[in-house]
Amino acid sequence: MRALLDIILIVLDLYTWLLIASAILSWLIAFNVVNTRNQFVGGVAEFLYKITEPVLRPIRNALPSFGGLDISPIIVILIIMFLQRVITYYVYPNVI
Repeated sequence: MRALLDIILIVLDLYTWLLIASAILSWLIAFNVVNTRNQFVGGVAEFLYKITEPVLRPIRNALPSFGGLDISPIIVILIIMFLQRVITYYVYPNVI
């Protein structure tokens, strides 16, 4: 059972990094640092969008509009950190 919890923690950590990469790539695209017509950049951007958007969309719909500021990745990262702490401090020690 601990191995399953370790895998869950690793997946949550990996998803956090994917959210950070998605946010950074969206900034780079918005400021025209990278071009989405480049096949590699377009593929990476599409992959990150498909992975992160199903989680971010409900958060964006629930939040009020902050103009051009999107804080939904920050909220999802905070939720992931909370879940990791709950698993680490409360679930993991009680599993044999």
